[in-house]
Amino acid sequence: MAITKEDILKALSYVEEPDLGKDLVTLNMVEDVQVDGKNVSFTVILTTPACPLKDMIRNACVRAIHTMVDKDAEVTVNMTSRVTTARTDNAAVVGGVKNIIAVASGKGGVGKSTVTSNLAIALAESGARVGLIDADISGPSMPTMFGVEDERPRMIQGDHGKNYIVPIEKFGVKMMSIGFLTPADGAVIWRGPMASSALKQFISDVDWGDLDYLLIDLPPGTSDIHLTMVQALPVTGAVIVTTPQKVALADAMKGLQMFRQPQINVPVLGVVENMAYFTPAELPENKYYIFGEGGGKALADKYEVPLLGQIPLVQSIRENGDAGTPVVLQNDSPASGVFRELAQAVAQQVSVRNATLGKTQPVEIKS
Repeated sequence: MAITKEDILKALSYVEEPDLGKDLVTLNMVEDVQVDGKNVSFTVILTTPACPLKDMIRNACVRAIHTMVDKDAEVTVNMTSRVTTARTDNAAVVGGVKNIIAVASGKGGVGKSTVTSNLAIALAESGARVGLIDADISGPSMPTMFGVEDERPRMIQGDHGKNYIVPIEKFGVKMMSIGFLTPADGAVIWRGPMASSALKQFISDVDWGDLDYLLIDLPPGTSDIHLTMVQALPVTGAVIVTTPQKVALADAMKGLQMFRQPQINVPVLGVVENMAYFTPAELPENKYYIFGEGGGKALADKYEVPLLGQIPLVQSIRENGDAGTPVVLQNDSPASGVFRELAQAVAQQVSVRNATLGKTQPVEIKS
C-alpha cells in the first residue's frame, strides 16, 4: 500500500520528546511532511538549537517509520528549532527577548563571569540569538572577557524619538556593561540606587532586538541589583554557580534561596560547579579535587534541581579569559566541550521550564 502523510503522523505520534514527556505530534513539533513513493521527509521543530537529544529524537523518528509504516522507506528527518518562551506576547520590557536567565553565585571569586561568558558564546554557536548584561556595576568583567575593553556603544533613535544604546557585539553575543561607559582604570563608587538605575537603563534603553536568551551576569551577594532585576524583568530562571568549597556553597545556598522566596519565586534551572577538579594539561585523565569533591551535586540534590555541569580547573580557561577569547572558542581544548555540554543542559532546562511552569511576570515586592 502507498505511504500517506497520515501514516507518517500516526507513527510519529509514538515518538516521545524525552524532556517534555509528550509525543512530537501532540507538541506540534512535526511540520512539512512530504511523501514521494517510498521517499519520506519531514521537519522536527526542536525547542532549542542547543538540544542535546537531537540525535536520539532523529533516530527514534526513523525507527518509528520503519517499524510502523514501511521498513524499506527512505526517511529524511530535517531538524530545526524554534526556541520556546514563557513570556506574555505583549511583554512591554525587552519585548523581543524570549528567555531571561539570571546567573548568580552568592559569593565572589567562584568564576561566575567566566561561566557566563562561555555559556553565552556556546549558546550563540549552537545557532541561538544571545544577549548578555554585565550587571556587576562595581566590577564589570565582560569587556575583558570578550576583548572589547576599548569599544564604546553608539546611539540610535527609535520610535517616538527615543534614543537607544546599541549593544557591543562579539562572538555572536550582544552585550552591555558599565565597563563600556566608564574609564577602564576608574572605580565605579555608587550607592545602591545609582547601580540599580544603571541596570534599569541596560534593560530599557538598549536596542536588544530579537533574542532567544538574554543572560544577566549578577554581582555577588543578594543586593539591590538582584531586587531591581526581578522587579524590572520577568526572569525565566536562574543558574547558580558555585565551587565545591564549603564557604562557597554556603553563599550559593543563600543565592539559591533568594530566588525561591515566595515574593520572588523565580525558577532555579540548576547548579553549575566551577573549579570542580584540577586537570593538568600533561595528564588530562587525572583529577585532583583541590576545593573539595561533590559540593555542587550535594547542593543540587538538597534543593532538587539539576547539576547542569562540572567545570574543571584548567589553565587554558584562565588564559583565554584574560586574552579576551573565551576557551569555548578553542575547539582543541577539552574545556570547550564541557561548556558546550553546559549550554545544552541550560537550554534543555529552559525548554522544560517553559513547558511545565506558568508564564513569567516581573516580581512585585512591597516595601
